Amino acid sequence: MSSASEFSGRFAGRTAIVTGAGSGIGRATALRLAREGARVVVADIAADRLEQLAAEFPDLDLHLVAADITGEEGVRAVVAAAGGRVDALANVAGIMDAFLPPAEVDDATWERVFAVNVTAVMRLTRAVLPLMLAAGGGAIVNVSSEASLRASASGVAYTASKHAVNGITRSTAVFYKGNGTRANAVAPGPVATNIEAPFKSEHAAGVLGPIMQTTIPPVASADQLAATITWLLSDDASNVNGVVLPSDGGWSAL
Repeated sequence: MSSASEFSGRFAGRTAIVTGAGSGIGRATALRLAREGARVVVADIAADRLEQLAAEFPDLDLHLVAADITGEEGVRAVVAAAGGRVDALANVAGIMDAFLPPAEVDDATWERVFAVNVTAVMRLTRAVLPLMLAAGGGAIVNVSSEASLRASASGVAYTASKHAVNGITRSTAVFYKGNGTRANAVAPGPVATNIEAPFKSEHAAGVLGPIMQTTIPPVASADQLAATITWLLSDDASNVNGVVLPSDGGWSAL
């Protein structure tokens, strides 16, 4: 796997926003962008995680925003921290759904999963697009999931939410492809992160468990996903737009 040092300066002079930056894929993405020269607005609902990140890497240009991005107030705070220019947006924040099937999913789970996984993505995209268009372009990468390509990787809420993320991504790509702005998505398989993914349904465990045991590839690292995300955000991917790119160890090829 290539290291950020190989691409030093790739984001020099650029401002990026990364959500879910307190841990996992978001943290790895924020660090890689900063090491490649970006000024990075790191957003997460957990302030303590952001403070720990900044304390560990005091030499990087990280701007902390502890906010709930499911609401407009949180989105405004994140975008305001960018200082009027956003060259790159990585919508990484996401939550799982306890693998609840359609007959068992509760309203609270459905609404919370869609708020974090879909509405926050839409609101941040909507907020940064005018800045990108005014600047002549920008790049957006949404973290989707293997669950956006199949129905055996999660419960109904998460599966539906990640299909929606793919739709937002492709719609954004189509509407703004002539304005210098690109939108793509990364679809990870299993990744070593802090996201909670317990089975809270015996039925789901009985149906999905055997499938997963025979098909899931080795768990990827957050750094591997960060490498894919930053590539899509960079000019190296200037001809890539509207793509949902699996980064799943070959799971989607099965």
